Amino acid sequence: MAKQDYYELLGVAKGATDDELKKAYRAAVKKYHPDSNPGDTTAEAKFKEINEAYTVLSDTEKRARYDQFGHAASGAGFGGSGHGGGFGGFGSFADFADIINEMGVFGGRRRTRRGLARGSDVEITLQVDFEDAIFGVERELEFDIKDNCDDCRGTGAKAGTTPESCKPCNGTGQVQQTMQTPLGYMQTSTTCKACRGAGKVIKEPCPTCSGGGKVNKSKKIAVSVPKGIDNGQSIRYTGQGEAGDIGAPRGDMYVRILVSSHPNYVRRGNDLYMEKQISFTQAALGGEISIDTPYGEEFHRLSAGTQPDAMVTLRGKGIPHINSPNRSGDMVVVLKLVVPRSLTDGQKDLLRQFAAAGGESVEEGKKGFFNKFKK
Repeated sequence: MAKQDYYELLGVAKGATDDELKKAYRAAVKKYHPDSNPGDTTAEAKFKEINEAYTVLSDTEKRARYDQFGHAASGAGFGGSGHGGGFGGFGSFADFADIINEMGVFGGRRRTRRGLARGSDVEITLQVDFEDAIFGVERELEFDIKDNCDDCRGTGAKAGTTPESCKPCNGTGQVQQTMQTPLGYMQTSTTCKACRGAGKVIKEPCPTCSGGGKVNKSKKIAVSVPKGIDNGQSIRYTGQGEAGDIGAPRGDMYVRILVSSHPNYVRRGNDLYMEKQISFTQAALGGEISIDTPYGEEFHRLSAGTQPDAMVTLRGKGIPHINSPNRSGDMVVVLKLVVPRSLTDGQKDLLRQFAAAGGESVEEGKKGFFNKFKK
C-alpha cells in the first residue's frame, strides 16, 4: 500500500512553517496517542506514521530531500542521528516537556493513575399535586438500586477468598510501554488487559453476584419536598446513589419533581394567575366578590365601572420562594365579564330602558346596545 503524504498526515500545507508543523504535530500526537486510544491498533499505527512524518519534516535537510524526491528519498539518510530523531524541530527540552505534560506523561510515568470508581448517580421521578408544591409534603419512595453484594461485601470474590493482585501490571491497572518518537524514547501507560484496569484478578467469583460485586436491592428513602418547588426541579441526596468500588464513595440520588396541573391556577415564576367571572351588574355597580386562593377564601371589593379583563392582585397569595419560604409571590386575578345567554322579558325591558336612557337604540336584529353588549 502506498504511503500517505507526510504533509497530509499532519494536515498542513507543503509550505508550512516550523510553528505550523509543531502545532499540527502536537494535535495529532494527542489525538492518536496510545493512552488516548487503549487497544486501538489503527490509532497506534497512525501514531507511528505521524512520528515518522514529523521526524522528516522537522529536519531542514530531510524535508528538502523529501520535497524533491518524496518517499523515494527514504534511502538518502532519513534514518536520523541515532538518537531516535532527537527533539526534531522543537529545538529545546522545554518544548519537549510541553508536549509530554500535555499528554499527561513525564519521566516515563503518567501524572494520573486510575482511581477508584465512584458509584453512579441515580435519578427517580416523584409526581406531586399542585398544592403539595406550594405547601411542601413528605413522601417515602421505594426503588431498586445496585448495591454491594452482602455475600462478598462488594469484592466480587467468593466468600472466604480475596481478589489477588494482577501480575502483568503489579496491581496498578496500567501496563508500561516504551516507543521511539521524534521526541526521543517515550514511556506510556495503557490499561492492563488482564485485569481491565482494576489491578486485581478474581480467581473464584462470588456465585451470588457472579464476581461483579453488585446486586439489585430494594431501597426506601424519605423525601421531603420543600415549599415552592417547581415542575422539573430535583432534590439531591448525597451518598444515596449506587455503591462504588471498595473504598470509593457512593453516588448521589436525585429526585426529580413533576407537579400536576391545576384546574384553576397557572404558575408563572412565584406568581399565581386565575380567572374570576363577574356579572355585568357587579362590573357596572361594583360590590364585594369572593376569591378562592390556595390559602383559603379572600374577599375583594370591586369599584363601580370595572372593565372586562381588569386584574386584581392579592399580595403574598402566590408560591413561596424555595430558598426563602417565608416570602411568597402574588396571586393575579383576571376578571372575566359574563354575558347572560338567555334573558327574561322583564330583564330585556330593563336593559332597553337602560339603553334608551343612554341614547342608544335597542331595536332587535340591529346593532343596538344589547347586541353590542352581547358581542
